[in-house]
Amino acid sequence: MDTQHEVRLRPRFYKDIEQNIAIVREKFVTYRQKNNSPDFLMKVRNNHIQFTFSAAKRHYWSPHLSIELEEKEGNEKNATHIRGLFGPDQTLWTMFMFLHFVVAGVFTLFGMFAYSNYTLNEPMLMDFIVMFIMVIVWFLLYIIARQIREKGHPQMDELEAIFLDIIKE
Repeated sequence: MDTQHEVRLRPRFYKDIEQNIAIVREKFVTYRQKNNSPDFLMKVRNNHIQFTFSAAKRHYWSPHLSIELEEKEGNEKNATHIRGLFGPDQTLWTMFMFLHFVVAGVFTLFGMFAYSNYTLNEPMLMDFIVMFIMVIVWFLLYIIARQIREKGHPQMDELEAIFLDIIKE
């Protein structure tokens, strides 16, 4: 999967298979039982499958793969639409979302301060400086997230290869 030129931090993919959901799900369950690899963990719950790396191979940049199995429309339950989503570790993602909300809150707060100072004919320079710094911090958060995604790209390719092997069976 080529993610070099994608703005999205959590790459997605879609795949249609001419087999019903029960057969596709059974492929994942069978693979998990046959190949009990110490490198990967796989959780299968209903029509949701989650791949992660085991603790020995996991780093803060390690991705996980979430797969959702859905009935493909119009094929009378004889085909499956697969939605895949690569993402960072949940704690890392939560931290980034928290930081984004803090930055957005500070930006909004100082935007309100700037408006108040404008209506009171007070100087607004400090408010605009803080708002500008928050924009820079937003860009820095994005750049850091892209670097983390790029560092985890080889592991993302490993997860994708396993997924494709399971689907081919």
